[in-house]
Amino acid sequence: MKYIEVEQKFRLLSPVEELKATLTTRGAKPGESARQVDTYYNAPHRDFLDGEVISEWLRIREEDGSSSLNFKRWYPLEEKIKTHCDEYESAIADAEAVRRTLKALDFTELTVVDKTREEWHVDGIALAFDHVAGLGDFVEFEFKGEAENVQEATAAITAFIEGLGVELGERIHAGYPHMTLGLHPAG
Repeated sequence: MKYIEVEQKFRLLSPVEELKATLTTRGAKPGESARQVDTYYNAPHRDFLDGEVISEWLRIREEDGSSSLNFKRWYPLEEKIKTHCDEYESAIADAEAVRRTLKALDFTELTVVDKTREEWHVDGIALAFDHVAGLGDFVEFEFKGEAENVQEATAAITAFIEGLGVELGERIHAGYPHMTLGLHPAG
């Protein structure tokens, strides 16, 4: 499922240490904590914010001296609750050059999401513990294993979460840019 992302996001209700302890007993190991600064852009030829449902994002991520360009298109396109997305991401050597290129092409900056992320991996699932400036603490579960289709990957994430026995907040069906722009009530 290359270029397809399947994930679920929750606001953390339980203390983060409780979930991390549960993950440790399952053999998970923490990665290094990193600061990620994501700048989101709107396209001049197609307004990503037009319409009731936002289904596309373009961003530049800067993290610990490296940068990437990322485009996501969430499906189903016109539905508020998304199941997966096409995700195209590539490292870039010079974020400022890409930023200037986008500006020259009349792309406009929408919002910046500044977060600290600690990623854990276990059983084909990547867990990202995010502290997002101005929004709070969240956990994302992203499928990284082998699956035949989106439904199989979604079922694996759901089973993994249910097997944790840890109270999570309500599932959030939106990205951090939705929240920083005030387009989702979880923001």
